[in-house]
Amino acid sequence: MSSTAHYTLPSGSLGKFNPSLSVSFLSPHSLLVAFAYLCPVAARNSILSVLNTSITSGYLEIIDSQRSYCFGRPTADGNTVRLKIRNDEFWIQILLSGDLGFSEAYMMGDVHVSSLKDVMNLWLQNETGMANLTSLYGRVSSALSGLSNALFGQTRANARLNVMSSYDQSNELFKAFLSQEMMYSCALWSDEEGGLRGDLLPGSRKIDGDLEAAQSRKIHLVLRQARVRPGDRILEFGSGWGGLAIEAARSFGCQVDTITLSVEQKKLAEERIRTAGLQDRIRVHLMDYRELPAEFEKAFDAFVSIEMLEHVGSKVHYSTYFKIVDWALKPSNATVVVSSSTFPESRYTGYQAQDFMRKYMWPNSCLPSATALITAARDGSQSRFTLDNVENHSAHYPRTLREWDRRLEANLTPELLAMDFPNLLKDAAAYDAFKRKWRYLFAYAGAGQYL
Repeated sequence: MSSTAHYTLPSGSLGKFNPSLSVSFLSPHSLLVAFAYLCPVAARNSILSVLNTSITSGYLEIIDSQRSYCFGRPTADGNTVRLKIRNDEFWIQILLSGDLGFSEAYMMGDVHVSSLKDVMNLWLQNETGMANLTSLYGRVSSALSGLSNALFGQTRANARLNVMSSYDQSNELFKAFLSQEMMYSCALWSDEEGGLRGDLLPGSRKIDGDLEAAQSRKIHLVLRQARVRPGDRILEFGSGWGGLAIEAARSFGCQVDTITLSVEQKKLAEERIRTAGLQDRIRVHLMDYRELPAEFEKAFDAFVSIEMLEHVGSKVHYSTYFKIVDWALKPSNATVVVSSSTFPESRYTGYQAQDFMRKYMWPNSCLPSATALITAARDGSQSRFTLDNVENHSAHYPRTLREWDRRLEANLTPELLAMDFPNLLKDAAAYDAFKRKWRYLFAYAGAGQYL
């Protein structure tokens, strides 16, 4: 789900762990792993037993080296999923790591799926029963991981390292699937591009300019909601590659200070700003949002941020985020527009501490719920922010993801990877795993959206 919260500001408004003792013995996890490897049949039987009582909606067929297994009941309009297990270690990965183990098995080619989207939707449709797949060790590990993330996960040093993991991989890689504006966030589709399902209908169009038009529409919506006027000064958290900042300066006549932790993004953003001739209106700062210079205090007419809040770390950082925004805005007639992917309210309190996204794409990220976002804005600003409106753009994400997937499939070539990932070309298995990681990301991000 992607939500945009729009606020107006009225007038007047532990250190590094260093263990000193090493004890040599098998941990409970080591024993469990050893047991699973010695008894693969036990791992498979445990999982099949859970599936037998968990699949109440849809139909699942699993084929492994021994036989095929069927769960649920096939219907004409139901969700039918087929899995072909190519490595019996798949069962062990699922037993120990649940859905994270499934993502790893998929990336390594240990399982073939009829449709990633259908697999994930089947999981969500049967979520209550499927939760039993999580082993006792998995639950304990998840809890400990969440505590570590809250206490140590997003220090200022770690924040920079995490950005390097997710966004400093390669500008060329992102150019392969993003629009010309290089907006790595949900686009907004209209009838001009065929709507939310325009790429799926019979005889559907696949025009390269559609994504550009949808992303431009989103940028303009955010800037209109920010109520900016010529000469206004905007603060942006999360520069991306400069798409919003360039449009704010070029089409709205604003001055923009935008911050990022990505060296690669800053480099390309500044290059694009110079090409647009806007270097006198836009400044890109390589800094943590918690390290703003004193000159920023009460200096800005508007604040905007598109899908950056998810990367501030644990939930405990949300209020700090809005406290800093409040500090930077002028005391009257200022506006805040925050666009963020959000987590469903019903599952927010049980948010899994370690999953595919946070292990392989965005370390220490944490999606807020819509309520958590609104509460943090209130607390961080000491109730000076007044909520103006909330918009739900989640229906627009599936087509955005499908478009990214289509473009990456068409443009991800060995020549492109050779620029920044030469070692991948020396290992066919690693090359395939790299491609499957991105394919899994696009399906995972759109899970639960039936569009």
